[in-house]
Amino acid sequence: MNIKVLQNITMEGSTFTYNGIICAVNIHRQALKLFKRFQSAIKIMVICLMVCGVIALSLNLYQIASFTNNVKELLLSSCYVFLIILYMFLSNYMGQNILEHNKHVFVTVYNVQWYKAPLRIQKMILFLLQRGAKEYTLNIGGLIDGSMECFATLLKTSVSYFTVIYSTQ
Repeated sequence: MNIKVLQNITMEGSTFTYNGIICAVNIHRQALKLFKRFQSAIKIMVICLMVCGVIALSLNLYQIASFTNNVKELLLSSCYVFLIILYMFLSNYMGQNILEHNKHVFVTVYNVQWYKAPLRIQKMILFLLQRGAKEYTLNIGGLIDGSMECFATLLKTSVSYFTVIYSTQ
């Protein structure tokens, strides 16, 4: 909805805008539904990958810390640490990106000049605002939220386990 469309409201223009909003709502709803199905299908696998990632990162950090003059072993452990951190970052970055897109839809609807639109379109905009007011999270298995905050938590957990392992040496 832009200003030119709102200034030249005709029945045809109003119907076009109304149908566009309906289409946007349907696409957004279908995307959320698809992601929920995808999320439920892979939640056990993702939880296992995150647990294994934290354990592997902790053990490889321990191996680096207990360096015993074997440069090949040090480089191999360093590569593993880099790859595990990269994997954790990319997976959580994708989750954060999805959250940002969802927020963008809400902000776009919020910033539209709803007061210049016909009543039918105002009702649709109100529906979108109510829908977008609830924050959407990518929670997998009740443990992991796909966000950069979760990435930081996973790294802190790995380092904590590393310090426990290293202190019990």
